[in-house]
Amino acid sequence: MPNHILGEICSMLDTYTGRDKIVRTLCYTAKLMSAIQAEKGNDDYAKKFAIFSTKMSQTRANLRLFDDIPMIQYSLEYGLGEKEPDRMMAMIGVITNIVDHLYYPVDKICWAIDSKILNPKNPEKWDTLNSVFWAASIYLNLMKTIRLVYIMRLHRQNIDKIENESAVALKKLEAKERMEMISIFRLTLDFVHASSTLPSGWLWGGKLSTFSVGLIGSTSSLIGLYQYFAKKRLAKS
Repeated sequence: MPNHILGEICSMLDTYTGRDKIVRTLCYTAKLMSAIQAEKGNDDYAKKFAIFSTKMSQTRANLRLFDDIPMIQYSLEYGLGEKEPDRMMAMIGVITNIVDHLYYPVDKICWAIDSKILNPKNPEKWDTLNSVFWAASIYLNLMKTIRLVYIMRLHRQNIDKIENESAVALKKLEAKERMEMISIFRLTLDFVHASSTLPSGWLWGGKLSTFSVGLIGSTSSLIGLYQYFAKKRLAKS
C-alpha cells in the first residue's frame, strides 16, 4: 500500500469523525451481507454478519456517550447562526442544535435500557422518541443543505466569468456546490433510513427490510467516506 494512502487512512482513524465513518460503513455493509446470505440460505454466515453488524452498532452507541460536551461547544460557537448566509439557514441551524441537544440524553437512556442498566415500564416510548429526534435532525440538516445550494446558485449567477479571479472563484464555488448536492443525496438516504425506525404508521416506519436498510446505510456510508477525502482535497486546492 502506498505511503500516502496509508497516511490518509491513519489520519482518518486518528479522528472521532473519521473513525465513526469507518465503523458505520462496517456496520451497514455487514448488515447488507447478512441479508444477502440469508436470502441464499447461508444461515450460519448470515448470523455471523448480523452479530458483527450489531457489535459495530454498539460501538457507535458507546462512542456517542461522549458527544454532549463537543455538541455544547459547537452550539455556543454557532450561537444564533450569525455566520450563516441568510436568516433562514440560521433559524434552521438553531432549531437543529436544539433537537440534537434533546436527542443525546434520550440516546443515552436508550443505551442504558439496552445495556440492562435501566428497566423502565415502557422502553418502546424511549426508542420512539429517539427515532423522532434522529429523523428530525436529519430532515433539518437536509433542508439547510438544500437552502445552501440555492444560495450558492444565486451567488454563482453574480460571478463574472470573464475575469481570471472570478473564474477561479466560480470553479471553487461549483466544486462546493457539487459536494453539497452529494450531501443532499446522502441526507435523503439517511432520512429514509431514520424514518424506517419510527413506529408502524409513521411515514414508512417498519416497512424497510434488512436488505433495504443495509443497502441504504452502506450507500450513505460510502458516500460519507468519499466526501471525507474529497473535502480534504478541496480544502487544499
